Amino acid sequence: MSEIDHATCLGLLDGYLDQELEPGLGASVQAHLAQCPECARRYDAQARWVASVKLMAPRFAAPDSLRQVLHELDAAPLATPASRGRRWWAPLGSAAVLAMALVLYVRIPDTSPQLVDEAVSSHVRSLMGQHLNDVVSSDRHTVKPWFTGKLDFSPPVMDFAGAGFPLLGGRLDYLQHQAAAALTYGHGKHLINVFVLPSDQDDSARRTLSSRGFNLVTWRQGHLQFVAVSDVEPAELERLAQLLVP
Repeated sequence: MSEIDHATCLGLLDGYLDQELEPGLGASVQAHLAQCPECARRYDAQARWVASVKLMAPRFAAPDSLRQVLHELDAAPLATPASRGRRWWAPLGSAAVLAMALVLYVRIPDTSPQLVDEAVSSHVRSLMGQHLNDVVSSDRHTVKPWFTGKLDFSPPVMDFAGAGFPLLGGRLDYLQHQAAAALTYGHGKHLINVFVLPSDQDDSARRTLSSRGFNLVTWRQGHLQFVAVSDVEPAELERLAQLLVP
């Protein structure tokens, strides 16, 4: 078992929480958590969030018509000509149920795992180096014009100091093989990156998720893709997202 540092542990928390790490690496994470209060706090918060999602996520009952079809398929006798006919229909019924599930899945707005990974990596880099902002200002009339001529779109820039999310500045970034705007906000002792990049997909509702120990809120609106990343609690990150796009 080898020792791991703070940053490595944070990057492995997702895999450790999902029990996806190999035994040796999992033991290293466990040992680090035992001696690092900050990582242990992050792990506990993430574990509570996952548990709350499992508990509070909406569940949808099957419609009565579908229940009736499944009941008839299960109850059909196997030794009669009629039952042989039902056996022909059984695969078709299963295929129909699968098709319905696929339609529902496709209609649920999703976010590219690659975009999530790139956004988290960029967020981590901005915290580790000296390049958090290209333009440092809490004045939206200073930050927004700074992007003019540097991007093919105009990112929405607003200051929410009154709500506890002061604008700190912005910088150019690069996500999904294209230039993106990164707006930075403060919240207590935490830093939040809000990435904005053009999108040709339809608008989508806000979606909260986590990756590598960080929380994210993603959504699309007005041909723009938004990704907010931070280590703040999911509810607080969602509150900033609501302020950005009510």
